[in-house]
Amino acid sequence: MRKILIVGAGQSGLQLALSLQAEGYDVTVMSARTPDEIRRGWPTSTQAMFAPALDRERAYGLNLWDRQAPPIPGNEIGLAPAPGVRAFTFYEPWDRPGNSVDQRLKMSAWLELFEERGGRAIYHTVMTSDLAGLADMYDLTVIAAGKGELVEVFDRDPARSRYTAPQRHLAAIYLNGLASPYGDSRVRISIQPGAGEVLFMPALTLSGPCGILLVEALPGGPLDAFTDRPSPAEHLRRLRALLDERFPWEGSLLAAAEPADARASLVGGFTPVVRKPAAQVAPGRDVLGMADVVVVNDPVSGQGANNAAHCAAVYGQAILDRGGKPFDREWMEETFEAFWEPRARGSVALTTMLLEPPAPHVQQMLGAAAQYPAIAKRICDLIPDPSGINDWLLDPDKAAAYLASVTAAG
Repeated sequence: MRKILIVGAGQSGLQLALSLQAEGYDVTVMSARTPDEIRRGWPTSTQAMFAPALDRERAYGLNLWDRQAPPIPGNEIGLAPAPGVRAFTFYEPWDRPGNSVDQRLKMSAWLELFEERGGRAIYHTVMTSDLAGLADMYDLTVIAAGKGELVEVFDRDPARSRYTAPQRHLAAIYLNGLASPYGDSRVRISIQPGAGEVLFMPALTLSGPCGILLVEALPGGPLDAFTDRPSPAEHLRRLRALLDERFPWEGSLLAAAEPADARASLVGGFTPVVRKPAAQVAPGRDVLGMADVVVVNDPVSGQGANNAAHCAAVYGQAILDRGGKPFDREWMEETFEAFWEPRARGSVALTTMLLEPPAPHVQQMLGAAAQYPAIAKRICDLIPDPSGINDWLLDPDKAAAYLASVTAAG
């Protein structure tokens, strides 16, 4: 029986662990926190997951919250060129709904499930100095801890990495009592050039259904009001003031809102980066990075948890297909490329498009989406699956040809 070590107990690490466990592998998970510590902690993400990623969980019976989590039927995108002004908005449903489950709830339950099924969980922080000794004990060591010093053992890939600093300062809060303007639980994205974005999504948290509001602020801009990490109550007070001024159609929904729990807020930022997937920790011993360790996206595009689910599925299948052969560096690089192309590459392209001032042809396409449902549908469908974004939206000539074909038919 092949022995696999997974360092990290998030979406990708635990999904991979549980799926390999179901296939008969001897799997060990190392987590810096116990299930109880995860439950009692602060939120770690907004983690909206879409149907293709949820299918990966369902394949191994890990969809424990399908009946409790509010369904996300689609996404709405709106442009606010000035404070309090909404130029246009468009909405299209997805073919199948998604959902969002607070990772404090999800990962604690998955860890307990892994142990109940006979898996070995070691609760201990892993340092880079530990990796050489650990790698010698297992056939394959996978690093799935996307934060902390372990990611630094993986070299940045300059050909695939555009940024060297966070492009947004992030501030999320889980809220009860949010009003709904449509009677459904769609994701809403309000974009204000020069300031940033505000996103709403429904979720299931420890106490039940709730709503999440995520502010994506340009550093130093008018939305950048949370870097001192205020308490949830103060976070909500500042959020109300910002939304009333900048996005009043969102601010009006907060009249009865209150933090979902005493640790309901999250403040931070990520530098979008792609890293090399294999790192040598001792002569002849490499470890494999996965998900956020090797592809980090700003959450403006909602790709983090979805990439993690897809990475776990791709890596899991590659491990099964490898049989008894060694997990060498060549295999690691080939396995990463199977994840990168086209899913992860598309997610990076989508995220970059949303972080940058929109190119003229993208502005034209967004404006046309408010008039042509076919364009709106195709743009909205990039959120659950960005794989094809390079085929029609990012290239000016391809975008112009597509736009012309739709307008002519319309």
